[in-house]
Amino acid sequence: MGLLDVVNTPTTLPDKYKKMTIEEMEQRVREIKEHFGERLYLPCHHYQKDEVVQFADATGDSLKLAQLSAQNKKADYIVFCGVHFMAETADILTSPDQKVILPDMRAGCTMADMADMDQTDRAWKVMQETFGDTILPLTYVNSTAAIKAFCGRNGGATVTSSNAKEMLKWAFTEKERILFLPDQHLGRNTAYDLGIPLEQMAIWDPIKEKFEYDGDLQQVRIILWKGHCSVHEKFTVENINELRENDPEVNIIVHPECTFDVVQLSDLAGSTSFIIKTIEQAPAGSKWAVGTEMNLVNRLTDTHKDKEVFSLNPNMCPCLTMNRIDLPHLLWALETIEQGETINQISVDQDIAIDATKALERMLERA
Repeated sequence: MGLLDVVNTPTTLPDKYKKMTIEEMEQRVREIKEHFGERLYLPCHHYQKDEVVQFADATGDSLKLAQLSAQNKKADYIVFCGVHFMAETADILTSPDQKVILPDMRAGCTMADMADMDQTDRAWKVMQETFGDTILPLTYVNSTAAIKAFCGRNGGATVTSSNAKEMLKWAFTEKERILFLPDQHLGRNTAYDLGIPLEQMAIWDPIKEKFEYDGDLQQVRIILWKGHCSVHEKFTVENINELRENDPEVNIIVHPECTFDVVQLSDLAGSTSFIIKTIEQAPAGSKWAVGTEMNLVNRLTDTHKDKEVFSLNPNMCPCLTMNRIDLPHLLWALETIEQGETINQISVDQDIAIDATKALERMLERA
């Protein structure tokens, strides 16, 4: 089935789960978890719904979950509560006898879908003709296994929002130019923080198959793939200006997947873990407008009632693809394991996995 095998691809959620009460489903999840013990592992991304997070064996951002997946040796089944590319990464890093399961195959990532291998192969050919052997590819972990493998084959690595600066510093010791996939905003914000001016950054448009740049291309040090996060792009300069005018005491903290202008106007910018830690350590009574996914913002609001925490964009909604993972789909996945009829197993092609592992290991060695 191409680069990624989806073993026993399901159709739709069986009707029985639509008829169960929340209490019944929660009880069944607890029973199955207790029955399997350490043979069952549930890593859960911070952006997941509370109805799922309550059962997590570990919560974290992309870097933490990648590390935990690599370290886990006991679980026979890893039911990954996240999105497609995260489950791929878990399958790549775990042993062949461990099964990685995604409760709902519709849980994808629009950002990851913005860079496919056909586009990347064509782009790489143009870039090699333009710049010669001077480019190292880096990819945000929010990318497909195939894109990670492309970076691995070409001496590059993966990055997360937690370690993007360190990885970019390392990359510049290897080559004089960096191709950053697939999120232009994280690439731009990180490079700018390292002192690289915007004038030395070009955008590659994979649809039009051309550079977006005015000037001498030979001056370019960062090539930004024209991709983005559909959630984080919804935070705007207008949101910030309105908030500053109405309540100048509010601290604004955003994720570096936000646009350059939003990051520059904010008080702080950093990874999901950075945002969580900053608010945890903030003094009581402080006010925080947060520019990241709504499930996490709501959880921070509920957890830190001694502070005022709310979304930078009052009209924000949760990540729709991440929210595909819900309690009924989680229970369905667990009951099929119990019945010996595993569904939605993620299995990355071995050749792709070998090259993707190179990219991931180059990151994990420096994490």
